[in-house]
Amino acid sequence: MGTNPDASGSAPPSVPFRTAVVGAGLAGLSCAQLLREAGHEPCLFEKSRGPSGRAATRRGDGWACDHGAQYFTADDPGFAAQVRRWCEAGVAAEWTPRLEVFGEAPDARRRDVPTRRFVGLPGMTAPARWMAAAHQVELCHTIDALRRDHGAWRLRSREQGWSRQAFDAVLLAMPAPQAAVLLQGVHEEMARRAASADMQPCWSVMAVYDVDPQPRFDAAFVNQSVLSWVCAEHRKPGRGGTPCWVLHAQAAWSREHLEAPPEQVIEALLQAFQGLGARAMPRHAVAHRWRYARGTLADAPPALWDPSSGLGVCGDWLCGGRIEGAWRSGQALARALELQPPRRSACLAAG
Repeated sequence: MGTNPDASGSAPPSVPFRTAVVGAGLAGLSCAQLLREAGHEPCLFEKSRGPSGRAATRRGDGWACDHGAQYFTADDPGFAAQVRRWCEAGVAAEWTPRLEVFGEAPDARRRDVPTRRFVGLPGMTAPARWMAAAHQVELCHTIDALRRDHGAWRLRSREQGWSRQAFDAVLLAMPAPQAAVLLQGVHEEMARRAASADMQPCWSVMAVYDVDPQPRFDAAFVNQSVLSWVCAEHRKPGRGGTPCWVLHAQAAWSREHLEAPPEQVIEALLQAFQGLGARAMPRHAVAHRWRYARGTLADAPPALWDPSSGLGVCGDWLCGGRIEGAWRSGQALARALELQPPRRSACLAAG
C-alpha cells in the first residue's frame, strides 16, 4: 500500500501503541491503515464473517448483488489517491451508468457538475477485503463491553468472553447507536454525542430475474414515497451473469415499516419498481434490513478522541456520510492519536 502523505516523514514510535479497532468497515480499516504506517499495532475486531461493513455483497446461485453501499465518489484528494490504489490493484473500477431520475429531491445536487462514480470489483466488499489483508482481523467477534483493567483496556466479545490481550487505546468504528451503547458507563460525553446522531434505516430488496425487467436505464434515483434507488447489479463492471436488481426504500418508509415482515417489504418495493417500468416479476427475491444505513451528527469533528482515556470513535456519520466520509473519519482518528497519544500505563508498557 502507498503511504498516506499526512503520516509520511514521522518516525515510528519507540514502543508501538496496542490499539483495538472495533469494526472492520472502511472507517476502521482506514484508521488501522494509517496507524500501521506510523508503526503501531492495530488489531481489528469485526462481528461479521468478513470485513467491509455496509459496503456489502450478497451472493446466491449464479447471482451477486451489492445490497448496501452502491458506489463511491472521491472528492477529497487523499481519498482520490486511495481510490487510484484500489483501481491499480484491480479491486475497484469507474462506473458510468445510464442514470434516470424520478421526481425531484428537495436537496438535489447540481445536474451540471459531472460526478465520477466507482464500484468495488467484483463486488463492493473488494476494497475492504484488500485493505484487511494487511491487518490482524478477528472475525465473528461481537464486542459488547469494555472495561479498564490496571490502566489498560480489555474487550468482551459475545462469542469469546473477555480478551486476554490488553490495549492502550480502543477505537470504535461503527454506527453511532452501537457506539453509544458500548460507551455508556465508560465515557458518558462520547456516549451522549453518539446517541444524538440522526441515523436512518433502509430496507433493501435483491430481485433475481430470468429476463432483465428494465433495459432502458442502469440505475435510477427515485424521489417517491417508497423507493429511493434502483440499480441493475449485473451491469456494473466485472459482474455480468443473471439479471439482478437492488431496490432501496426511502428512509421514512423504512422507518415506518422497520418491523414489517420481509415478504411485505418485498411486495411493496417490487410493486413500486413496476411503477418505474419493470416488465417482469423476479424468480427470487430477498430483503435485508439496514437498521443504521446512514446518518449524520451535526457540527461534529470528523472523529472523536480522548487521549486521557484512550477512547476514540470514527465513522461516516461523523464526516458527512458515505464511503468517502468513513475513510476520512478513520484517517482523522488515526492522526488525532498520533498528535495526542493515549496515556500508556506502566503495567502495559512493561508488558
